[in-house]
Amino acid sequence: MKRRDLIKTFAAIPLLGGSVFAKNGVGRSKLVKPNRLRSGDVVGLIAPAGYADDEEYARAVQNLESLGFKVKPGKNVRKRYLYLGGTDQERADDIHWAFSDKEVKAVWCLRGGYGITRLLPLLNFGLIRKNPKIVIGYSDITALLVAIHQNTGLVTFHGPGGSSTLSDYTKEHVVNVLTNPAAPYKIELSANNRANENPAFKTQTITKGKARGRLTGGNLTLLSVMNGTPFQLKDTKGKILFIEDVNEPPYKVDRMLTQLGQTFDMRQLAGIACGVFTESRRRTEPETPQTNEPPETTTLEVMNDRLGNLGIPVIYGLSFGHIRDQFTLPVGIEAEFDTESATMTFLENGVV
Repeated sequence: MKRRDLIKTFAAIPLLGGSVFAKNGVGRSKLVKPNRLRSGDVVGLIAPAGYADDEEYARAVQNLESLGFKVKPGKNVRKRYLYLGGTDQERADDIHWAFSDKEVKAVWCLRGGYGITRLLPLLNFGLIRKNPKIVIGYSDITALLVAIHQNTGLVTFHGPGGSSTLSDYTKEHVVNVLTNPAAPYKIELSANNRANENPAFKTQTITKGKARGRLTGGNLTLLSVMNGTPFQLKDTKGKILFIEDVNEPPYKVDRMLTQLGQTFDMRQLAGIACGVFTESRRRTEPETPQTNEPPETTTLEVMNDRLGNLGIPVIYGLSFGHIRDQFTLPVGIEAEFDTESATMTFLENGVV
């Protein structure tokens, strides 16, 4: 075979990212926006992470009906396996059901918890790509949102779970983003969060400025544990990274931020928007009888240390995270945040 023909032969061979990618039809796609929700639409309720008890399930149904939607539960939504909402296959089956059922217009995760990362190799991204729909949740659901967006191009939504407490602030923003979109859409801090005396709720500029880019991110713990897998954050250059977490002591936040910074160059991000890291005032190490009490280190001090020298705008304390008043973030759309006004502005809609 001539050298020229050999080059042509190799050029015609498609490059695959690994066995998971080849099996599930994963590949980069252009941005895909799901259809908006309308009053009376059917919402598929699934529990792809932790097990939901009777009270959580009832609250989720009531919440979604109060928003004007009809609820269609997944076949396995009440299943339990260990601390999970069913076996891995049962939970993956409900995800596939929700995307393939023509009556279902959106996929709403009942709660977070644990176990989403176990499902990622089981997901049929080709099926999801062919049936683009709103999918929403937060906390452990971060892994699902990031994996779907990166492997299908579908805009996903970091917002309240079905069983979350829907305050007026939370309800206003999730309804506006999913059903009545308008761009630009400017979001200010929750008045209740602003008035909260807990230091974790105090907004602080770590590095001042305005940042503009496409949104990516979610729960910091999930972003951390996805590193080193085919589903880790990719193509982060020029994007806004948003992060939040709950009940993580400062030394663990330090560890996770350090790991992210060693996985990709955080200086190439457009900026970093941090939500409220609840229960953030923890000691770096436990008290021991052999030593004097160590000085208290806060999560905010860790963030200043880890994120303050990147040369990009960074703000702490925007109104999202494991808190009562939280706004919904569409993963993949272009947005802007301003550290001076402590606002986030969506520059395009997440739905059509």
